[in-house]
Amino acid sequence: MTQINKKQSVLFLCTGNSARSQMAEALLKHKAGELFDVHSAGTQPDAIDTRTIDALNKFGLDTNNLVSKHIDTFDGQVFDYVITLCNKASNECRSYPNAIKQFAWDFPDPKTRGGSNSFSVTLNELNNRLSMFLLVEENRGSVANSSSNALPDELNNSLESFDPISFYKSLTDDIRLKTLMLTHYHGELCVCELMEAIAVDSQPKVSRNLAVLKKANVITDRKHGQWVFYRINPELPLWAKSVIAETTENNIPLINEELQRLANMQNRPNRAVFCK
Repeated sequence: MTQINKKQSVLFLCTGNSARSQMAEALLKHKAGELFDVHSAGTQPDAIDTRTIDALNKFGLDTNNLVSKHIDTFDGQVFDYVITLCNKASNECRSYPNAIKQFAWDFPDPKTRGGSNSFSVTLNELNNRLSMFLLVEENRGSVANSSSNALPDELNNSLESFDPISFYKSLTDDIRLKTLMLTHYHGELCVCELMEAIAVDSQPKVSRNLAVLKKANVITDRKHGQWVFYRINPELPLWAKSVIAETTENNIPLINEELQRLANMQNRPNRAVFCK
């Protein structure tokens, strides 16, 4: 009989258990939940910041079971890994009594760091560090590796052939970049909406650029009658989603006119109505 590998346990610690440690918990559960029993706690817990939930939901991560907890909740419990995510928690828990391995990772608090997308930036940084953690621990033999428990390299890594070069090339055209920014803002747009917004009369021109984005796996489409609706590929790696999100959110003036034209468009389609 094949022996079933026991899950290894991980506890993420920070001061408030309201942002960084919650993000880390959700990320590791998503990336390798079949291998790890994941928890988080705080030395001085506070309510989960709503911006934490927003950032996680934005990238399709499950937040249903996230709860802020005090470190005392886990008194006496042994963890394979205890990982602190801020200097304060590291100092307070420098030698966690029941940690087989303890790491001290220091990430800026998204609630106080600068920038309009601090929570998304922190989420992306945590994702990168966890990808490295999984790779290193797998190479050390600490993480079980089998055909049924393969570790994902990135969030939503079903895009095994995703090519970063093609991704960045797809951003170098004005129509394609604005298409991605507008689609990120609205969620889903059809060809006629994109033509109106970008002020392009030639449908073949827009369609050619959409084909480039689709070939690079950056967008997906949905047919509705004679029309095709486009959205950002939900299976993009987190870092690629972050590039599109941050480009859009930090460069709204670039698409102000396009957004206005779209807002003024008559007989706009929706998910159940054809373009007129």
